[in-house]
Amino acid sequence: MTTALFYLVVMVFVAAVVFLLASVLFGRGEELPPLPPGASPTRLPAEDITAEDVSRVRFQMVLRGYKMSEVDWVLQRLGKEVGDLRSRVAELEEQVAGKAAAQ
Repeated sequence: MTTALFYLVVMVFVAAVVFLLASVLFGRGEELPPLPPGASPTRLPAEDITAEDVSRVRFQMVLRGYKMSEVDWVLQRLGKEVGDLRSRVAELEEQVAGKAAAQ
């Protein structure tokens, strides 16, 4: 029984050494270096966001899905843009209603 346990411990040790050696030699397998902490590949124009801009948004993947700070940032930007557009539409509707009432 102890011989089998000894072989098991040696096998686990050899597997760990081979894994660590392969990790050091081959790295993470990425062609590009990872982004620095806090950096984001997510891009949106400063103003006048279009549907095409939204469809091109990509988020950085992390352990449990997408990076939450990037998703929050995009949602905040889109919410601001929608709010600005709605206020502009309301403003234009008031102008049209004012012109129609004046005639």
